[in-house]
Amino acid sequence: MNEIWISAIGLCSTSIIGSIIGFLFKKLPHKWNDTILGYCAGLMLAASTLGLIVPAFEHSSSNTYIIVVISVIVGALFLNLLDYITPHMHYITGLDKEEHKNNRSLNNVLLFVMAIAIHKLPEGIAAGVSINNTIDDESSLLVSLSIALQNIPEGIVIIAPLILAGVSNLRTLLIAISIGILEIIGVFIGYGLGNISEYLLPFMLAIAGGAMLYVTSDEMIPETHSHGYQKQATYALLLGFMTFIIMEKLY
Repeated sequence: MNEIWISAIGLCSTSIIGSIIGFLFKKLPHKWNDTILGYCAGLMLAASTLGLIVPAFEHSSSNTYIIVVISVIVGALFLNLLDYITPHMHYITGLDKEEHKNNRSLNNVLLFVMAIAIHKLPEGIAAGVSINNTIDDESSLLVSLSIALQNIPEGIVIIAPLILAGVSNLRTLLIAISIGILEIIGVFIGYGLGNISEYLLPFMLAIAGGAMLYVTSDEMIPETHSHGYQKQATYALLLGFMTFIIMEKLY
């Protein structure tokens, strides 16, 4: 049980720490924004594939490989469904919809922030599910560590554009805390789902991995390639991916 609380509090606190750092760097150039997000994407790719999907195959029999593949797709479809909810979630920022309906830049910022907020839930679920992975404690630790590590730079990326868009400091802080709480909720949901049955664990790992893969490909990578700094973002992604592998080897 201690592992759950350590994971939950760790993920939430690193997310908030990143947000606080974001307050210090209120104007983050697109070059650095895309580079940081690219690094986060690399960590997420490695965590989802090497930390979740590969262990899902290792803990299942050859007869159930197809179910693992389907589970990965189910995780992606779940996030795809949430994509339809995201455009309506800017209400929670407290900004007047009519006042900003013609402000494309502000709307894009809010949609991107809400997209990141939404994927915090499956991130937490991924960490929670992996805690049940008693067969391979190394993978569960690395998944939580990689998510926590990428929370800090990702928090900077979330907060800086909100402040520039005119959202008050208090409201921005509340949004950051809410995003962190989503991750805590996700950890407990994931642990509960993975604890239902040892037989279901590989499929829960695969679903969480599919969800993380989807948001990395659909949200994070396209964002890093939209301002002309895709080369820097690509090398940052490689660095993030290798960071996970190095942590795996060192551990």
